Amino acid sequence: MALGRVVFPSSRFVCRGCSRRLTPTSRRAYSASAVGATPSHDIYDVVCVGGGPAGLSLLTALRSHPVTAHLRVALVEAQDLSKVASFSLPPTQYSNRCSSLTPSSAHFLNEIGAWSHMQRERIQAFQEMQVWDGVSGARIEFDWQHRGGDGGSTLAYMTENLNTTSGLLKRLRELGGVTVLDNSRVESITLGEESEDLDLSGWPVVHLAGGQSLAARLLVGADGANSPVRAFAGIEARGWDYGRHGVVATLELEGEGWGGAHTKTAYQRFLPTGPVAMLPMPGKYATLVWSTTPENAAVLKSLAPQDFLALVNAAFRLPPVDVAYMHTQTAGQQEELSWRTEHTPFDAHAVPQAAVAVQQGSVAAFPLKLRHADTYIGERVALVGDAAHTIHPLAGQGLNQGQGDIQSLARTIQYAVGHGQDLGTQMALEPYNAERYAANHVVLGVCDKLHKLYSVDSGPLVPLRSLGLRAVNSFSSLKGFLMDQASGAGTKVF
Repeated sequence: MALGRVVFPSSRFVCRGCSRRLTPTSRRAYSASAVGATPSHDIYDVVCVGGGPAGLSLLTALRSHPVTAHLRVALVEAQDLSKVASFSLPPTQYSNRCSSLTPSSAHFLNEIGAWSHMQRERIQAFQEMQVWDGVSGARIEFDWQHRGGDGGSTLAYMTENLNTTSGLLKRLRELGGVTVLDNSRVESITLGEESEDLDLSGWPVVHLAGGQSLAARLLVGADGANSPVRAFAGIEARGWDYGRHGVVATLELEGEGWGGAHTKTAYQRFLPTGPVAMLPMPGKYATLVWSTTPENAAVLKSLAPQDFLALVNAAFRLPPVDVAYMHTQTAGQQEELSWRTEHTPFDAHAVPQAAVAVQQGSVAAFPLKLRHADTYIGERVALVGDAAHTIHPLAGQGLNQGQGDIQSLARTIQYAVGHGQDLGTQMALEPYNAERYAANHVVLGVCDKLHKLYSVDSGPLVPLRSLGLRAVNSFSSLKGFLMDQASGAGTKVF
């Protein structure tokens, strides 16, 4: 993929000889490529700002569907996408930015043709999940292998974000017809103007640092939590910072798991400072996501590898008070863990395999926050993914929420185009907002309440939450419902 402005070749011939005037309200003039005039801006039906999984999934979905395949679409991204497309790491190394894909999300990626372009050997399905209270020990066990029924045996698929974006870029290249502007910084976004040849008043115009400008019938913000598109639309995002950091790392385990190579388990323990999770990757590797205080995160990042590993192993085995004490040490955690585990009984088969190595340079931290936009749409603007909502990582639903947004928005655009509507109007976009806002709000609220509930380490809430966890674990029908929700309503992938 070349740098800068790239136009993937398209096999579709587009007539550019039409001379009729195009206005934003033309009900059937939804293809900007039919414009005969030569305006000062490049004209597109859809311009997406942001080349992460959400933005790339949307353009792939539009290009792969017969109703929307003819639309003129563009992608604006600040980073060099040629490096992402050629993503390659040795089989013993994994990026520390990984996500879980529910079967529903994986099915969607397969439906739009991207799944086959991902490196399958770097994708790990897991069938079981162990979640427990670090204070009381109350536990809930999700076992998809022995659940039965038609919900499938896979809870989720773990893979690197780079693997997902690389697969989507390869699929876009295969489809063709997308103008890709990578290494391009958005300098400003303004409203277009009316001229003698073309009425772009009310259309967003994206001005790039290199001087190029793109007018969009629909501008999609897939540009992250600090979205310039959201700021242009005047949409507020409300929420709060958690005062916690997420620490991530790539770990090597002493074995491939208690169930062997064919049965993988995800583990998550709720500590008073935040949940710590170890999620399976292929072979004997795992990715760590530990939500903790900024002070603890700074300690973890400063430790020598063996002391860092000792604290990680302690987080799944020792009482919270012992883990808290080990965070006060600047060194010596390895010896401390060895001594304390001799005097602390725990079930070795109820915790993950011990971490024996950490990949060099993989330990990193980022602040955690909750944000939710007041709306996902405006006139000729739609927000998806982190531009619309930012969630606590404890349920691993961030990327899946974004994929849900894309599925809904793609359907909305397909309906508008198929029925001769102007796809950028707020009225045409309303079904997307109505479908996704409420659904995302529920997930955001549940994760926020769980974080607050398990941040309490004493008092009457501890036995009450433990009682609730044990009750859910005892009622198979309720647990089955939660399992369906966690895996995307039990959708089969293939």
